[in-house]
Amino acid sequence: MAIPDIHVWQGDVGELEVDAIIVPANESLFMTGPTASVLKRHAGDEVEREAVSQGPIPAGSVVVTSAGHLAASILIHAVGVGHDLRADAQQLKRALDAALTRAEELGLRRIAIAPLGVERGVFSAADAAPLLLEVAAVHPDLSIVIAVTSAADAAAFVVAVNAVRAGAR
Repeated sequence: MAIPDIHVWQGDVGELEVDAIIVPANESLFMTGPTASVLKRHAGDEVEREAVSQGPIPAGSVVVTSAGHLAASILIHAVGVGHDLRADAQQLKRALDAALTRAEELGLRRIAIAPLGVERGVFSAADAAPLLLEVAAVHPDLSIVIAVTSAADAAAFVVAVNAVRAGAR
């Protein structure tokens, strides 16, 4: 499997200077999850209002908003896990693909992504990482930073990225 330029970074995704940030969202699009609320605090309340005005949306879907006061210009709100909190790998991959496809349609190349499905505990980082990399392989022109908050999540994503790179040789 080929993968795009992809890196793992541990820290606040809102600090990254990228074209867009893919943020885990719920179906109502209120920015209440851990990553979304941090981004809302940095970006401003208008970002949440802009997202909510486009919802609700089904799991596996995305909406695009401005990024408010963030360095990124765009937020892509992706619903990888629905309100039922069911671990559906196909649904998660649909959301990831929709988000990366939308980034490409908008001409964006440098993308940060906070792992979908992980922050609500539905998927472990070890389970989410290969799904993300499988979808990312279909978008080889993107430069992707996977932004995680914990050392354990960072380790799981680094292992997955290194395994894919080793297999690509």
